Amino acid sequence: MPLLWLAVACQCECCVEMTPGRGAALCRSAGMSAVLMARESGWAQLQLPSGEVRRVPSQCRAVIGRIGNSEHESIIIGKAGRNRWKGKRPHVRGTAMNPHDHPHGGGEGRTKGGRHPVSPTGKLAKGGKTRRPRKPGNSAIIRRRKSVRNGQLKLR
Repeated sequence: MPLLWLAVACQCECCVEMTPGRGAALCRSAGMSAVLMARESGWAQLQLPSGEVRRVPSQCRAVIGRIGNSEHESIIIGKAGRNRWKGKRPHVRGTAMNPHDHPHGGGEGRTKGGRHPVSPTGKLAKGGKTRRPRKPGNSAIIRRRKSVRNGQLKLR
């Protein structure tokens, strides 16, 4: 159903499109739903589960309801073998690799890595900004999500 037809402040949108006719891109995982905050001149404002407020065209379609299986995040795997049944391979630390496999690899003996934590491709892994500054979708974000890591939220 197009966002144009839905009631404002209704917390029941899941599987929301970002561009009309392209298919659902937002709120597709277990237990997720978005809130339609407002509508204005062909745009709809959605509050996503992360807290980000984003605008999408009001012709975009959304499913009314909430995705099921909301207890999915509380499942305890228990042992490595259960993840192996799903086809997940073991997670190898970057410091245990060779220099051509990971930026933290190599060195004589055990080392701490010698630099800030990064991914295998060299992107910052802990709190660094990795989103492109001139990405076209940046103009659609009204309020960014808040995170504890960036000091916007306080731990209790």
